[in-house]
Amino acid sequence: MMNYGRGRPAPTQPTRTAPAETTPVGATPVGATPAGAFPAGTFPSGTAAVRARALTVVRGRRTVLDHLDFDVPPGRVTGLLGPSGCGKSTLMRAVVGTQAKVTGTLDVLGHPAGHARLRPRIGYVTQSPAIYDDLTVRQNLDYFAAVLRPGRAARAERRESVRRAVEDVDLAPHADDLAGNLSGGQRSRVSLAVALLGTPELLVLDEPTVGLDPVLRRDLWQLFHRLAADRGTTLLVSSHVMDEAERCHRLLLMREGRILAEDTPDALRTRTGTTTVEEAFLHLVDTATTTTLTPPTARTPPTDRTPPTPAPCPPDPTPSAAPEPRRPEPTP
Repeated sequence: MMNYGRGRPAPTQPTRTAPAETTPVGATPVGATPAGAFPAGTFPSGTAAVRARALTVVRGRRTVLDHLDFDVPPGRVTGLLGPSGCGKSTLMRAVVGTQAKVTGTLDVLGHPAGHARLRPRIGYVTQSPAIYDDLTVRQNLDYFAAVLRPGRAARAERRESVRRAVEDVDLAPHADDLAGNLSGGQRSRVSLAVALLGTPELLVLDEPTVGLDPVLRRDLWQLFHRLAADRGTTLLVSSHVMDEAERCHRLLLMREGRILAEDTPDALRTRTGTTTVEEAFLHLVDTATTTTLTPPTARTPPTDRTPPTPAPCPPDPTPSAAPEPRRPEPTP
């Protein structure tokens, strides 16, 4: 068996959560169990899988996330939708515990975000696939499975998790192909398979369908719904494609670091009187713009206004009387 770990650098982007370098949001020390925390496998179905209150991220002078309040229900597919640059990726990094300089409260599966006990319970898929091009699909999964479950005692468990992950993403025909020879969509599915190795309770997917053809997008969304329905997995999926909103159970609509709305697609359409989620989003954007921005009142020139009466000029001073001309004296 090849030793995939020796001398091999870590991937450029982790597909698994890592502890934040700073104290996690909520100020609970790593290793300590906060009040109300739930161990793996016992998370109550009626409790929010992710709960944020006044969640804020500031970079320099720019507020990336501005006092966000939202809940992500367990066992459902929640879509995080908004235009590029609105803060979706930053929010997802905060949820998995890798975002620095976070303030506010952010609880994930009953623990503060970034807690050490959350590492095996969360799967994270970044926008760029984090896999090794010089390994086959199966070798990539074998390597990451060994990282998650080291030791000979877990060999059978690792083998089963790799088999299940390959089937989940429908890559069995390409299991022995080099990752570097795969298409972009196939590489994205390998990255998703890595995240599924540990059977995560929460799966965080940052724009997983970017660059995929319609058939692959449909297949991925079918997989997301199977994971939620069959395994009770909670999925938080970001996208800037509004038609994907219709595939979600619940939506978080973002713009410029703020949550515009949090509801089901049907409720959003009803609330805004629109027929599509995209129209509902645009309606909410217009409403928010009108509410938050107060333009200066424009002056309209009057049409039939009597010209103003000019102020009276002060009276001229009374001129002094001109001296009478002197009569010429008679000539003697």
